[in-house]
Amino acid sequence: MAKRRRLVAPALIVALAVVCGGWFLQGDVGIGSNLYTRAKVLDEVVSRIERHFVDEVDPDKLYSAGYDAALDRVVEELGDPNSALLQAPDWEDMRIRTEGEYGGVGLEISGRDGYATVVAPISGTPGSRAGVRAGDRIVEVDGESVEGWSTDEVADVLRGKPGTDVEMVVRRTGIEQPIVFELTRALIRLKAVPFAVLLEGEVGYLPVRSFNGTTTEEVRSRLDSLEAVGMQSLVIDLRRNRGGLLTEGVALSDLFLDAGAGIAEVRSRDEDPERYLDEAAQDRPVLPIVVLLDVASASAAEIVAGALQDNDRALVLGTPSYGKGSVQSLFPIAGGRMLKLTTARWYTPSGRSIQRPPPEEIDDGEVDGEGEAPSMVEGAVRPSADPERPRHSSVGGRELLGGGGIVPDLWVPPDTLATAEVHAMRQLLGLGSDYMHAVQEWAAGYVREHPELRPGFEITDADLADFHSLLVGRGAEFTLAEVATARTSVVYDLGGEVARQAWGERVRFERLIPHDNQLERAVELLLEARSQADLFRLAEDAERRARGPVAHSGGDDSPGR
Repeated sequence: MAKRRRLVAPALIVALAVVCGGWFLQGDVGIGSNLYTRAKVLDEVVSRIERHFVDEVDPDKLYSAGYDAALDRVVEELGDPNSALLQAPDWEDMRIRTEGEYGGVGLEISGRDGYATVVAPISGTPGSRAGVRAGDRIVEVDGESVEGWSTDEVADVLRGKPGTDVEMVVRRTGIEQPIVFELTRALIRLKAVPFAVLLEGEVGYLPVRSFNGTTTEEVRSRLDSLEAVGMQSLVIDLRRNRGGLLTEGVALSDLFLDAGAGIAEVRSRDEDPERYLDEAAQDRPVLPIVVLLDVASASAAEIVAGALQDNDRALVLGTPSYGKGSVQSLFPIAGGRMLKLTTARWYTPSGRSIQRPPPEEIDDGEVDGEGEAPSMVEGAVRPSADPERPRHSSVGGRELLGGGGIVPDLWVPPDTLATAEVHAMRQLLGLGSDYMHAVQEWAAGYVREHPELRPGFEITDADLADFHSLLVGRGAEFTLAEVATARTSVVYDLGGEVARQAWGERVRFERLIPHDNQLERAVELLLEARSQADLFRLAEDAERRARGPVAHSGGDDSPGR
């Protein structure tokens, strides 16, 4: 049997060598014999290992490992963080994020201590109705232990055709016996706009969390609802929106622009530029709009912000966005994989590329793998004036900056924290996803231990000490004093996560409104402004005051810029 495997393998390796193109190069060997040499050498290595390695090995796995490693290396050589060879589970996750629906039980899970653990059940889904709780540790699915499985692997077996059944066993803190859930999968729809509210009796607020196949229709529906209760102006919150479908970014922009207005331009290597233009007249042409951005706003979120900013249709407020100005295409690959490849870059209507140039890295509270970076320290430092940045103009003549990310019209940090607190919080964020996992775990325990909990609860010093103990128990080396120094931000995160797990996104939002410096500033401006032009004037005055006196240049009596 082993001999037959070795006979089949060279054909596979020849195909590998064609793809890889750079193994064992010999200056005086022709391409044909070079390919043969590569296949022969790798086959000989595998054969030697199979015959002589101290333990028995499976040559099929060795060939497969070499093949996969070579393909991954090919993509890595591009030096593009947005191009990747996706395995089937990764591709499925991307499909779900972009399409916004899947068959499953409706659980948000993450890996902790060797097990997939429930972060939160999605409201109205089979998991939520059955009583699955945040903090439940999934130990078995359909009679098979899932200890040590990755989050993707567990998610894959929980998903399936709506109407089919799955048995899930969890362990819950404080309960000795495992809990068995018999769940029937359903069609789970992920909302891009989880809620909408009217603030101060007239300012509509729309949090847009992602750009999937239903985003534009959700926004349209929410706008109608807000208008019915008296909306006079609007905040579109794109903070922590990592993007999604370019087509949805274009479609959402279309809701707020005049017919024929530019939205974006896509430029690839071998094709003519593709321009996206607004196709229909907008329904609310005089509605003043503020768009909120932060360092985690990326991709399609930046398309919307750039289009509305370039067309003078919205005031952009917050901190500079992520700077992902590239377009990825998907190509099916044999074996169920998918090649995600950067095939173009997009530009705003004024010609700005917002692609952040390498090797710059975002240093302002990066989004972790869960997409839930704490926001209170993001953008704590005002962006310095950079004379090297390209200058562009909006349709109305306002100066816009290119060169990486969407630069807001009005820079407003998430909060005005003392230097010591910013430093302490950055130290905690240095734990990466472990910090947010600890926040989620602590919140799950808090909700479980306080059945009488009400939305007005307070995080006490004792709670902070309890959270510190959890961090230390997970291996973090922080003193209680260091955690206390970051108290404002930590209490913000703990209180927000408890509210989310206990009552959902809207209650979390209502709890955190008093601490949202950016939203508060947006509402103040909208209450004062009666038009979009008023908004721009107010923002320009605020920026001028923030910059302080500006030196005059030469004998010109006009202010220097």
